[in-house]
Amino acid sequence: MATVNVEDGNFEAEVLQSSTPVLVDFWATWCGPCKMIAPSLEEISEEMAGQVKVAKLDIDSNQQSAMNYGVRSIPTMILFKDGEPAATLVGAQPKGKIADWIKQYS
Repeated sequence: MATVNVEDGNFEAEVLQSSTPVLVDFWATWCGPCKMIAPSLEEISEEMAGQVKVAKLDIDSNQQSAMNYGVRSIPTMILFKDGEPAATLVGAQPKGKIADWIKQYS
């Protein structure tokens, strides 16, 4: 299972109503650090399939969701569990740190 793209319109269905924890990567096409972590998130989505869903939300075209969750800098990753934000990780992080963070909160 690869990463899923979410938008303001399907955020509730894809993230808040998900039966598994969802890591939402708030990113933008112009963001260098966002591009750096993209391959790691793709690998994590495959390695942890069934345990966590990895979703990407482009903040430029989906500003409402970014505002709703107070995203001020990117990349920001928010882990949602049972429809609620459980943890937030800001900035480009190594794959191992992201995976450990997911395991800690999911």
